[in-house]
Amino acid sequence: MLLKNKNVVLCVSGGIAVYKALELVRLLKKEGANVYPVMSRAAVEFVTPLSFTTLSEKITLTDMFAPITDATIDHIDVSAKADIVIIAPATANTIGKVAGGIADNFLTTIVMATTAPVLIAPAMNNNMYDNPIVKENICKLKAHGYIFVGPDEGELACGTLGRGRMSSVMDIMESVREVLSRKDLSGEKVLVTAAATREPIDPVRFVSNASSGRMGYAIARAAKRRGAEVVLISGPSSLDVPMGATFESVETMREMQEAVIKYYPQSTVVIMAAAISDFRPVDYKAKKIKKADNLLKIELERTEDILKGLGSSKDEGKVLVGFALETDDMIANATKKLEDKNLDMVVANGPLGLNSEVNQVTLIEKSGNATELPPLVKDEVAERILDCVVRLKGG
Repeated sequence: MLLKNKNVVLCVSGGIAVYKALELVRLLKKEGANVYPVMSRAAVEFVTPLSFTTLSEKITLTDMFAPITDATIDHIDVSAKADIVIIAPATANTIGKVAGGIADNFLTTIVMATTAPVLIAPAMNNNMYDNPIVKENICKLKAHGYIFVGPDEGELACGTLGRGRMSSVMDIMESVREVLSRKDLSGEKVLVTAAATREPIDPVRFVSNASSGRMGYAIARAAKRRGAEVVLISGPSSLDVPMGATFESVETMREMQEAVIKYYPQSTVVIMAAAISDFRPVDYKAKKIKKADNLLKIELERTEDILKGLGSSKDEGKVLVGFALETDDMIANATKKLEDKNLDMVVANGPLGLNSEVNQVTLIEKSGNATELPPLVKDEVAERILDCVVRLKGG
């Protein structure tokens, strides 16, 4: 887990979005982080400190001058142990105080005292967010290295529509992971393909497979966290596009091929995780095929092999990674694919990973080195794949 044993100080200022911070605590704890909650006096009016203490299993700090039984708990101690400080929600008032160097409560004092990165998730009325003073404060903090996530646009608690909603806890979590990840792919341009392609039979039917795209999306997220410039080309998927990635949506194999060729020349790492159709119908019907009692036969033809084409023209220094889903003789068949398509690494896996959060893979490198991984969530598999990519790049 990326956040295991990381010390996260969660500063909660007073706004209706305070309730979302409880879910943030739960997710941080789920990934193994130590969470130290800090609440402003206004935040206590919305949610009790007991709620944060219960979820975090740490004393919630609220009042700088309240008696504390543990003598080691003070603003200096908390700020010194932090790997990251999060302010979520961050009100216009709190942002203004931090921008002005004001430290008049536990929350702002910790922010002033820490040397850890500070991630700020604004939440306020849209007119407040658009106020030029607030904009100036945000620009000032960004110039000093403070990191912002959001706010999002949508319906606000006051009933208006506009920008001011605190980002989703999932987006905040991804920002935390990015801040705390090593940047060993900085300067690299990583092209990732994901999900299945579809080859139409008629206007409403198609030939496809069970790939969900989770593996490719996980690789794109992980590469972005590790500092790479990421392009994600995806077949149809309901997954959220990774923050900060250039995204291209395609449907057929030909559309995937065109998009890959578009981005391939400038890419330094190419990871082809998409389950691209090997066959397509020879004869596309412009109108829906009517149901009939007799047997329907559909003739299929082979599609072009995008990965083989890339391998045949691979530049020196470019890392090319493919996937091989096999149901028998997995290692032998995957190794043959690596050799035939001039890959630097192939990720061999069975059907376990199809439409699942978990995958079990073997990483086979051009050198012959093979690493069999246990069943892992796909985010962790993605990290292991990128560890190998970094090594292949000479890192």
